[in-house]
Amino acid sequence: MTIKEIQKEIIDEFSMFDDWMQRYEYMIELGKSLPLIEEQYKTDDNLIKGCQSKVWVHAELDGDKLVFTADSDAIITKGIIAILVRAFSNQKPQDIIDADVEFIDEIGLKEHLSPTRANGLVSMIKQLKLYAVAYQTQLK
Repeated sequence: MTIKEIQKEIIDEFSMFDDWMQRYEYMIELGKSLPLIEEQYKTDDNLIKGCQSKVWVHAELDGDKLVFTADSDAIITKGIIAILVRAFSNQKPQDIIDADVEFIDEIGLKEHLSPTRANGLVSMIKQLKLYAVAYQTQLK
């Protein structure tokens, strides 16, 4: 699936819920299915700066695709990173770099987060894209 197709799927899933309590519960469920980062990668180097909670993200190339694993010490934040990992993992670095993140606004996520969590969301997206840039240069 392309990034756009995955994002559309996420938008469709979130539109099934009537209110934000249900969406938060769904995010928590998504966090439980997150491909967890191995303990050896839970280092300060893999911590996302700008997040109030601790969020670790690890990336590695599998062929020409970037695979992300992550974890967080907070359940909502774990759900947020799970959504991003789902959208961007197993994709080519250039596709991640070129991808827009409007689906975040379409599901209403940013407007329903506290300012510190919204900043953390931006930091998570930025970090995933930085990984993509770093790995794209290795592919050339």
